[in-house]
Amino acid sequence: MQIKNNKWILVAAGIMLVLVVSCVDPVNFGNNFLSKAPGGNVTEDTVFDNATYTQQFLTSLYSYQYYGLPYYNGSGDFPECDNPYVGKVDLLSDCWQTNWSGCAIYSQYYNGSHTAEYGVRSDKWSFLNNRVWQAVRAAWLLIENIHRTSGLTDDQKAEMKAEAECIIAARYYDTFRNYGGLPIIRSSFSGTSSSYNIPRASVAETVNFMDSLLDNAIATSSFPWSFSAADISNMNGHWTKAAAMALKCKILLFAASPLFNDTQPYYPGATNNPAIWYGGYKPELWQQCLTACTDFFNALSQNGYYHLVQAKGTRPQDYRLAYRTGYASEASPEILLFTTVTTTDAFKSGYYCWHSWGDPLMTVQRLSYCPTQEYVDMFPWADGTPFNWDQTQAAGKLDQMFVTGTVAQNNVTLTRDPRLYEEAIVNGQQQSLDWTTGNMSGTTYESWVGGTNALLQPLTQSGDFATGYAPIKFLMGNDMLRQYCEWPYLRLSDIYLTYAEALCQTGDLQDAINQVDIVRARVGLKGLVACNPTENLTTDKNALLQEILRERACELGMEDSRFFDLVRYKRADLFQEQLHGLRIYRLDASGNKIETAWYNGDRKTGALQPTHFDYEIFPITSPTRYWWTNGFDPKWYLSPFPQTEVNKGYGLVQNPGW
Repeated sequence: MQIKNNKWILVAAGIMLVLVVSCVDPVNFGNNFLSKAPGGNVTEDTVFDNATYTQQFLTSLYSYQYYGLPYYNGSGDFPECDNPYVGKVDLLSDCWQTNWSGCAIYSQYYNGSHTAEYGVRSDKWSFLNNRVWQAVRAAWLLIENIHRTSGLTDDQKAEMKAEAECIIAARYYDTFRNYGGLPIIRSSFSGTSSSYNIPRASVAETVNFMDSLLDNAIATSSFPWSFSAADISNMNGHWTKAAAMALKCKILLFAASPLFNDTQPYYPGATNNPAIWYGGYKPELWQQCLTACTDFFNALSQNGYYHLVQAKGTRPQDYRLAYRTGYASEASPEILLFTTVTTTDAFKSGYYCWHSWGDPLMTVQRLSYCPTQEYVDMFPWADGTPFNWDQTQAAGKLDQMFVTGTVAQNNVTLTRDPRLYEEAIVNGQQQSLDWTTGNMSGTTYESWVGGTNALLQPLTQSGDFATGYAPIKFLMGNDMLRQYCEWPYLRLSDIYLTYAEALCQTGDLQDAINQVDIVRARVGLKGLVACNPTENLTTDKNALLQEILRERACELGMEDSRFFDLVRYKRADLFQEQLHGLRIYRLDASGNKIETAWYNGDRKTGALQPTHFDYEIFPITSPTRYWWTNGFDPKWYLSPFPQTEVNKGYGLVQNPGW
């Protein structure tokens, strides 16, 4: 396994691993967090007395960053990390469903059996095996020792230190949104003591710690806002001042949200637990988030470079291509920070990679990240007006709810929000989108019962089309053949929507609408107010907030957004809501539904694609979720720490309810 950003060569990876995990101390975080001082021939002097080794050491730190797609199954140091047998948290939201029992989301969460008893591949976010504490220790080693590296200027040292501070803050944020307050590690530790006292910090202390690290980096004069054309080939993917300011916005948004910032804690009776809430509602937290967002966009206005990718035409597929390029291209000017995994994934031949397991065009199809009807209904029509099933049905236009035209007629037109076709495979959607022209080509997906792609899956609720829809985000069929999937850790559209939410929460509803409309315009949608004339969005804060959260789901699908948005707002109502799929039946000449396979007798060479269907929304029953039948216990908002870690006595306090 190798994680890289652009063209890095991680020559010093072995040196870093020796420094970070050798001479294990069996007492503390897991089995190899607070390692004792390295021995043998590799020492801190070996690395930090040499400029080249120090630069390679920093580069190696990037291998410990978060990559959001399951891609690897193995043991070694990180047996759970990025493992397809765990599953993405998106499957716990109202937007996706899996029917594959081999992943922990199904086996541990859907059936409500997850506990604090630690087990490999059991936690949606492992406290021990996500490279977090290894990254923290290694970054502190660099911060503590870089001052003595010869051959580097003071500005270079300051910039490298700023990058390390960002990595620590990011790794804390990744863990904070799953657990709340965390033990705060402020040094690499010398390893001279066999006992440490590292109490779990409060939410406020954890947020302030992350914030201070980012502030230090942002204040570093030599820390670049972005990289020049000359530097981009070697530095693309490194932390920048822009990325640091963006991460600060996201951290403060999470901190200000009702999960931690409310009149009562999320778990009843836990009023004296500062590790899970601020102790009351503090409106100044929203103001702090707003200030961070304002600072970011002021800096963006002054420094430029980052911007949303704009369509080169006005066809829905042109807008779709702009959106795809924005989230998936290494050269995207709207990605503030990305990570990449280099494996055989690019050739779709790695057995455990995201593509091999998740792509409906492949043969394994085990991940089955099936979009729900609830998610598909969130996407408006192509002009931005809301999609309403009942109204569309009453108007007799359900056959037009995804596309009009056929491949045979060479006039397939997308009728919905162009982002829908990047989040879900829908009936009639063509299989390819040209990365240069935006032209659609190839046969269309047949997701109706008996169709080539879905076959009988919506009936049996199995496979990639179990809900009548299949995944496409980051998969893209053959459009991604021999291309690596960048993970957009920080994306500009996310910060626009973060800004909108902070404005909404602090009372400036019109400016909040303006920020949302910037994101909508990129995919050809009209503004929120024009598209929702019956809603009082300029005066109704709650109505606008719901639109912002819906917009986040459409813009940031499969990017770890929706689940945490539901957590941030304590949306037990949506967690326990029964979800649905869509069965589509093609009709014969008499209007009767046909359930037999299309290619088993009545499909002929040159046969026209069916255009008339019957539609049936069905409740998902295979599998159900524990929350749907038993209600949602608020303990699920935060994960349980492994009880084995709590029992070690270094100050880790369990989250309530576990």
